[in-house]
Amino acid sequence: MIKAEGGLWDASQNMYKSILGSEPRESTLEWFFQSGAKFKMSHMEYEKNKYDWQGAEIPLILFDELTHFSSSMFFYMLSRNRSMCGVDPYVRATCNPDPDSWLAELVDWWIEQDEKSPNYGYPVPDRQGMLRYFTRENGNLIWGDSAQDVYYKCKDSIDEIIARSKGLITVKDLIKSFTFVGGSIYENVELLKVNPAYLGNLNALDENEKLRLLGGNWKISLKGDDIYDSKKFNDMFTNSYVPKGENYITTDIAMKGSDKFIVYVWSGKRLEDFHVMDKSSGPQVINLIKDNAFAHAVPHSSIVFDNDGVGQFVDGFIEGAREFNNGATPLPNDETGKPESYKNLKSQCFFKSGDAVTRGEYYITPYAANKRYDDKMTLKERMLFERKAIKRGSIDKDGKLCVIKKEEMKNFLNGQSPDVMDCFMMREWFEFKVNQTSKVTSHSLRDYDNGLELLDFLR
Repeated sequence: MIKAEGGLWDASQNMYKSILGSEPRESTLEWFFQSGAKFKMSHMEYEKNKYDWQGAEIPLILFDELTHFSSSMFFYMLSRNRSMCGVDPYVRATCNPDPDSWLAELVDWWIEQDEKSPNYGYPVPDRQGMLRYFTRENGNLIWGDSAQDVYYKCKDSIDEIIARSKGLITVKDLIKSFTFVGGSIYENVELLKVNPAYLGNLNALDENEKLRLLGGNWKISLKGDDIYDSKKFNDMFTNSYVPKGENYITTDIAMKGSDKFIVYVWSGKRLEDFHVMDKSSGPQVINLIKDNAFAHAVPHSSIVFDNDGVGQFVDGFIEGAREFNNGATPLPNDETGKPESYKNLKSQCFFKSGDAVTRGEYYITPYAANKRYDDKMTLKERMLFERKAIKRGSIDKDGKLCVIKKEEMKNFLNGQSPDVMDCFMMREWFEFKVNQTSKVTSHSLRDYDNGLELLDFLR
């Protein structure tokens, strides 16, 4: 946080207040100097915030903790890195090693990649600070050891751009230089003078975190407990080869604002459409599900809903819809006919879903991915946000696999529930043969004389 105690704003006060004529403006997080120079500190929390800088001209851009930004944020801001004041534009960034981030791939040339080397994952000493060059062609970064090297690799496309500019730009303008310099806490003499206990804090971390944050290792993965591989998860948004198939609806039901009411519409394992409601009454829930079933030709037997809490009332109004009970006994293996070794149905479907994503079986269409989840995130952004919360739990005494409890998941999501991922994993329920051939019977209205009484209660 910029204004958090000891954050960037506090640090800037210590750095710049002694400069003659410097003027801080805390309300706008800006500094002004007698020379006419100025700089501004700003957040870019969500993907859409990058467009706040549309049309901007920024000679110097500084990123604090670059791995906290997405690749598209970084490259969009790079397009704002321009100047008409005589200063050559440049970008600087700090980061901690994160092997699961997009940045790990960007800096991999500077990192030891040989798994047999004792320096595996650490910066290669002879390459620190060495410049490399790149340009983007057809969406791919093309690298070279010199600008000329990159030019020869992309000569046709670069020449075409230069010709269209009527010679106003040159090869130099189209090819960017890039370098990486590994750092160490031991080099930060001023910090150690002011706060020597910080080194003790780093030393108290578990071994993997210590290797990453204290040692600077880029190959100590933080995703060991993740159900969904980050790269394969990102692939879902471009796996357009996934074929269409039978239509399904999965829905995670919440009412009166406790969580969000989510509806996914599927064709095979292609997510074709998505709907979300913040606060929903009984009739709204039923109508939204029925409307989508009609619009997308989804039989009621191809609708699955969570049967925990208020979700169980659905069966009384959508005859033939199928129940998903998170805590139910795992489904039988298709080949052996015996229940698989998972703690419950929810864990089983999450593990199966993670495996299917790794195999590239899912596709989130652009139409669904770009719909709004709320005023801050699209569905894609929300899915990427929730992915990190879906983790393996400890194997129980009977050797059964499980995911961590929902309360633990919320710790990764600022106290929020992983609604979109719950609804996503339910799609795997239809992959079991027992669900393709058996009808699920619900007794969810057993405590009510009739469905209208329950519906009136839910209002």
